[in-house]
Amino acid sequence: MKRAFIFPGQGSQSVGMGKALAESFPQAKAVFDEVDDALSQKLSSIMWEGPAEDLTLTANTQPALMAVSLAAIRVLEAEAGLDLKRHADFLAGHSLGEYSALAAAGSLSIGDTARLLRIRGNAMQNAVPVGQGAMAALLGLEFDAALEVAHAAAQGEVCDAANDNGGAQVVVSGHKSAVERAVAIAQEKGAKRAVMLAVSAPFHCALMQPAADAMRDALARVTVNAPVVPVVANVEAAPITDPDAIRSALVRQVTGTVRWRESVAYMASQGVEAFYEVGPGKVLTGLVKRIAAGASAVAIGSPDDVTAFKASLQG
Repeated sequence: MKRAFIFPGQGSQSVGMGKALAESFPQAKAVFDEVDDALSQKLSSIMWEGPAEDLTLTANTQPALMAVSLAAIRVLEAEAGLDLKRHADFLAGHSLGEYSALAAAGSLSIGDTARLLRIRGNAMQNAVPVGQGAMAALLGLEFDAALEVAHAAAQGEVCDAANDNGGAQVVVSGHKSAVERAVAIAQEKGAKRAVMLAVSAPFHCALMQPAADAMRDALARVTVNAPVVPVVANVEAAPITDPDAIRSALVRQVTGTVRWRESVAYMASQGVEAFYEVGPGKVLTGLVKRIAAGASAVAIGSPDDVTAFKASLQG
């Protein structure tokens, strides 16, 4: 059976995430300690004790989610005998989750990944003055129809398709007034729902170019290895293994569309039957079930999930 391991992005965070793993397994605690050291900050304390408003700061959320995902991977390796090279056919992650996938695959060290995500979070937050950008979810429109809505709404401003999540769920991003127009146009075009999102910046659109430039500089300064398992890149919806191609994809990802629907469909087309979402939450598990008919999707984020996975691997 072919397997893919997938890693969540922003929105999956919650206070307390990863704490049970750290208390149950030394391998998880070691990852959280490594991230704390890399950032010269007790990020783990914010993750486990809050306050929630500190955890939801983009510069904290991004490395925190990666930390939980990598802690879970290390536990799976130690407790369940997981060997990604042997047991995984593909890895992929949603937005910042792509960094988690690359760290899991050995392309990036955990310390470098934490520092890159801190830079990415700050750069994305600072790219657009507060209040000038926005994002909205268009539900019930397929991607091409949502793209037409975004183009119609732009009217000289930026309104881009940020996330193609699958299941007729598309997020648009750009100037606040343009995104508000997109909500109105989507409703006229028959969207089931079109709602503004409570986000701190307009991610994955052309307004993020300053953040893309910052990531180009940051990625040039770190070692990137070829992954031990192919990583399906957000902007390509196809696997990449060359270190320079990985750098390029991560830079383009900042302003480009997260092509999640196509990424999952690609993995399914290559014979993947089982998807494992590694980290907090079950957002991607739900999306996979909408995209890949017949595939199984399981979330792994707690000690009990580790036990269940171990049984499935041995079975």
